[in-house]
Amino acid sequence: MDSSVIKKYDKDGMIQIYEKWPEMAKNAFNSEYKILDIQGINHIIFAGMGGSGTIGDIFEAILSKTNIHVSVVKGYLLPKTITKNTLIIITSVSGNTVETLTVLENAKKSKAKVIAFTSGGKCEELCIIKNIKYYKIKKIHSPRA
Repeated sequence: MDSSVIKKYDKDGMIQIYEKWPEMAKNAFNSEYKILDIQGINHIIFAGMGGSGTIGDIFEAILSKTNIHVSVVKGYLLPKTITKNTLIIITSVSGNTVETLTVLENAKKSKAKVIAFTSGGKCEELCIIKNIKYYKIKKIHSPRA
């Protein structure tokens, strides 16, 4: 396709980010992050809005063939099926999405294990204050990318 046509519709240059996906995936795979211990976990809840919530949809599809129940929350409310064997994963690239911050507050009150991924904002502040494990992620473009 002609690059002028792409630029006409892709004013923010998101195609450049999409073209970097293989490199980003390789870097993430080879990162030094510790593998999260999910032994005993039988329910994973992914919470995030918009593009930040898309990762939950992807993992829900991947894990659909396992014995792990996956819920995706794109709103304010957590399911009532949370136990000590639940892992709640919060994702907010901006770190300031009200729905996701509400879920994070309520997740901390539950018996579940909680982890967050954010580029900063109120989400990072809340994780520090409430002693919630979190990973700081780069804000490369927009969450949709």
